[in-house]
Amino acid sequence: MDFESIVIPATNDFASLYIEQKEPVKGFFHYDITENTVYEKRYNDLMSRNIDRAGITRVIENYMMKFPQSEKTKRSLEKLRNEQSVVVIGGQQAGLLTGPLYTIHKIISIIKLAEEQESKLNKPVVPVFWIAGEDHDFLEINHVYVEAGKSLQKISYKTNNDEKKMTSDIHYNKDDMFQYVNTVFMHFGEKEHTKKILTSLQAGIMQYNSITDLFSYIVMSLFKDYGLLIIDSADPGLRQMEEPFFSQLIDQNVEITQAVLSQQNEIGSHGFNKAIEMDNNAANLFVYVNNERILLDYLAERDLFYSKKAQVEWERENLHELLRQNPEQFSNNVVTRPLMQEWLFPTLAFIAGPGEIAYWGELKQAFDFLGHNMPPIIPRMNMTFLEAAVERDIYDLELSIEVILKNGVTKNRELFLESVADEELESILEQAKTYLEKQYNSIFKRLEESDRGLLPLAKKNLSIHLKQLDFMEKKSNESLEIRHQTILDKYTRIERHLRPQGTPQERMWNIFYYLNEMGESFIHQLMEEKYVFDGTHKLIRI
Repeated sequence: MDFESIVIPATNDFASLYIEQKEPVKGFFHYDITENTVYEKRYNDLMSRNIDRAGITRVIENYMMKFPQSEKTKRSLEKLRNEQSVVVIGGQQAGLLTGPLYTIHKIISIIKLAEEQESKLNKPVVPVFWIAGEDHDFLEINHVYVEAGKSLQKISYKTNNDEKKMTSDIHYNKDDMFQYVNTVFMHFGEKEHTKKILTSLQAGIMQYNSITDLFSYIVMSLFKDYGLLIIDSADPGLRQMEEPFFSQLIDQNVEITQAVLSQQNEIGSHGFNKAIEMDNNAANLFVYVNNERILLDYLAERDLFYSKKAQVEWERENLHELLRQNPEQFSNNVVTRPLMQEWLFPTLAFIAGPGEIAYWGELKQAFDFLGHNMPPIIPRMNMTFLEAAVERDIYDLELSIEVILKNGVTKNRELFLESVADEELESILEQAKTYLEKQYNSIFKRLEESDRGLLPLAKKNLSIHLKQLDFMEKKSNESLEIRHQTILDKYTRIERHLRPQGTPQERMWNIFYYLNEMGESFIHQLMEEKYVFDGTHKLIRI
């Protein structure tokens, strides 16, 4: 395994400017992440806060009891109880088979930054992964991409879930999930490690019932040896602990909304688009009613929380009463989730993807209103796995890996086809088209004077001739591609593995493709490496 750092721009301009700590984006956050003392400053800020470490540790410990653990997991729980402890945290939705690779990249980033800062600060720093089990958009997480022929194919898990159920409330049929996983691995192919991996996955499918629990099982199976702690945002025990802050969010919803809108206006004045869609009526809270997660609005004139779509409403005191009786019915949205995390955890750093960086920037004034600094937002590591066979293709075609990761190979492929094309035939066909159009224009002109009724026939006749020439050109190009299929297949393979459908590898490929090829030791090999959080892209040759 060999590492190389490459400078690749982030997927949005806002995140790119943040990674470089350039204005105006730098000013939308509380900490300068390029300062050598940023973590010491943040640690000192946290030590003046009153955070219920014992409470959050108890909740996490109870949640994790049913999942694989190790001695390092237990040590992490003990460290979190320590009043001097802090956490490195990040989160993601509970994708099937962990979803796209960036989920794994994020977990590795969380663990590695926690290890690094624990060594530097000489204080207990605990890695925590926050599973967004409260999210309800199942279509975002219900699939895995696999190789099928020369392209990637989306394999989706089908359910009858038409409601806006939280992911943690979506239960799978065990036989259907067995079949789904086997279908995915059929595309991966039978390899040395396939049987062992499938046995582990099948054990998880049998032991658990919900999509989120199966996700948690897989994550802990892969990372239990590195002290990772996990928590489901929809866990009832966590909801009980969150009740006081939900109550505060109900009472201060107007101020929080106005703070976010004000920050959005400031960011927008610099030409950036909104990352969070909201308006003046947003209450920034969800309530779970009849297995549907309903986003609330707020009507100030009547002090009323409501949803027109769901046709429900609560007066403020009634909503407080619902919270007291059933806190598990409440959940956060994109605005209040970071605020809740800050209230729950002594967060030394938050690990974020490019999209998350953009929406955290819109929360600065909300944090100010609540009297806290948002934590240092540390970009998660971006990685690309480069297999030896794909690297040989790159070498054979004399391509630049840096250019491929930025732009794909479409342009290079087109240039190759141009270089081997029959230019003389193309010229002859083009001349034939020009000659036909010229002669037919003369025919059209004559018919305008002598017999206008024949004009439609003449135009159709020209169209038929031109289509025949286009057909000849198409067949010539197809013949060209057949003659050079071996080389064109290399272009296709490179793009499929490194820049599929014009997107980064991490957004479409799944970790189990690589585990199937190399076994679970692949995770351990990745974790043995030293990583530098310098904003560069990590090219990992495997």
